[in-house]
Amino acid sequence: MKKIQNSYKKSGVNISLANKFVKHISKISKKNVKKRNKFLEKDLIGGFGSLYDISKSKIKDPVIVACTDGVGTKIELANKFKKFDTIGIDLVAMCVNDLVVQGAKPLFFLDYIAVGNLKIKKAKKILNGIFRGCEISKCTLIGGETAEMPGVYSKDKFDLAGFSVGIVSKKKILNKRNVKNNDVILAIPSNGIHSNGYSLVRKILGKKKINENIKNELLKPTKIYSQEILNLTRNNLISSAAHITGGGLIENLLRSIPDQLSLNIDLSKIKVSKIFKWLKKKNISDTEMLKTFNCGVGFCVIASKKNTIKIKKSFSKNYTPYEIGYISKNKKRVNLSKNIKW
Repeated sequence: MKKIQNSYKKSGVNISLANKFVKHISKISKKNVKKRNKFLEKDLIGGFGSLYDISKSKIKDPVIVACTDGVGTKIELANKFKKFDTIGIDLVAMCVNDLVVQGAKPLFFLDYIAVGNLKIKKAKKILNGIFRGCEISKCTLIGGETAEMPGVYSKDKFDLAGFSVGIVSKKKILNKRNVKNNDVILAIPSNGIHSNGYSLVRKILGKKKINENIKNELLKPTKIYSQEILNLTRNNLISSAAHITGGGLIENLLRSIPDQLSLNIDLSKIKVSKIFKWLKKKNISDTEMLKTFNCGVGFCVIASKKNTIKIKKSFSKNYTPYEIGYISKNKKRVNLSKNIKW
């Protein structure tokens, strides 16, 4: 009898190992799901799709808001430095921070993890970060997919994608049409590079050795702003908001104001954090820095001047918003004054 040579496992896909990982996911997600979504039941078919009960949201005229994102090439640094416990927080942050720009409360999150070869210990660390991000943003991880793809991803490589859904009342949606002439622009500090600009960071690093402080700065997880921003929207304190991601401060703020109004920003007021000062020394122009990185501003809100004191009280000391500019009627859409202080 001819001996059978081929198998899925020999091709690089280990289903039994994947099943062990699924059991781990089920075990740690049980408490999270019960706490936030009592509608999910153990016996509903086989978990091919995830269920979430929105009937108990108590939101009048509810609108669903959905976002999807990844963490870009920051995962390459996570691989390089073998640190996987915080990259999942980045994944959740990049999605839920986009949700709250429209005033939506995050409800649930799904993840997609693609690997060359599944390594349980590494995957658990990534997943624990995703759970932590969901805890911070008070949403539920209700499902996901782990794909083992040998030949597409080399042995140690992986990729992450996230999908999040939130809910908001029609009357509470943050809309750029709410922005008025003379509204102020308030910058909310970032806690580092967040998850944008890492292709340039990696080019700068090359194969050079870096000290532990810089390494830790580069892998700091993205700040999640959902609770603070939702508090502002509940109290009708802001007109519009912007999550400062790819494209930097100016490009993202322009998406949050009407076409007939203009941005006026005093660059010298931006509180630049140390990691960006370190990057600036690597022969990067001011223009390139501003359009690639958040430069210390992770989120912005636009509001009436009279609301600034109340807005500041909604944040902890390290993330207190501060004024960097205002909105005006001007033929030129972007008006920058002074230079950023590196």
